[in-house]
Amino acid sequence: MDIIVKRDYDEMSRCAAEHIAALIRKKPDCVIGFATGATPIGTYRELVRIYNEEGLDFSNVKTFNLDEYLGISMDLSKPYILDQSYRRFMHEELFKHININEENINIPDGLARDPEEECLKYEEKIKEAGGIDLQILGIGGNGHWAFNEPGSSFDSRTRVIKLNEQTLNDNYEAFYKKAGIPREKMPHYAITMGIGTILEAKSVLMLANGAKKAEIVAKALEGPVTTMVTASSIQIFKGKATVILDGEAASMLVKQTIK
Repeated sequence: MDIIVKRDYDEMSRCAAEHIAALIRKKPDCVIGFATGATPIGTYRELVRIYNEEGLDFSNVKTFNLDEYLGISMDLSKPYILDQSYRRFMHEELFKHININEENINIPDGLARDPEEECLKYEEKIKEAGGIDLQILGIGGNGHWAFNEPGSSFDSRTRVIKLNEQTLNDNYEAFYKKAGIPREKMPHYAITMGIGTILEAKSVLMLANGAKKAEIVAKALEGPVTTMVTASSIQIFKGKATVILDGEAASMLVKQTIK
């Protein structure tokens, strides 16, 4: 595992974007797993800059998002702040700004009539694409990857999951409260890739910033490997793992593994 610490969020985002861009240049038809949330926004905006200024070509890239809320989907008739679907997030923050082929974009369908069947189909789509070359990851306040809440098995696959109280509180403060949406109206369930699905990627890129993430980052990277901190599974990941942090998020790390 490579741990790269940058001075601040902007430097972290530029480093992450260059990491992703390098893969696309090397393998133009690569398969990338994308994440949502506040952390990767800077990375996606930097990828847009590279596309505009350096001609990075996304036309053959295939994508799979980690998760989607159950019961909602993109609604372009609503203002962005009122449409909290992850499909809309990716559309606004990245996809509408680059030359990606719409047919190559894969995000779980939050309005699927049969969510369990949707999960099985999503797994099959990943296999048909040849697997994920690079999976981008954040880390939740309780140490989750995607929506794999504490206690999720490391063998878990794409599935429907109930969000726990900390995740609901974090997401409400970050997104729904700003939109003026009552907490009781935010989704309490989601479709998420499982930890087992994520660990099958050829490489992973985990991002974290801010002092609020310092303790959980240290637990994930240097604490015991436990399903109660699902991001700790990075320690048993068999592919290439890269972690990019800002100084605050790295402040509680003790091992000399930092580049």
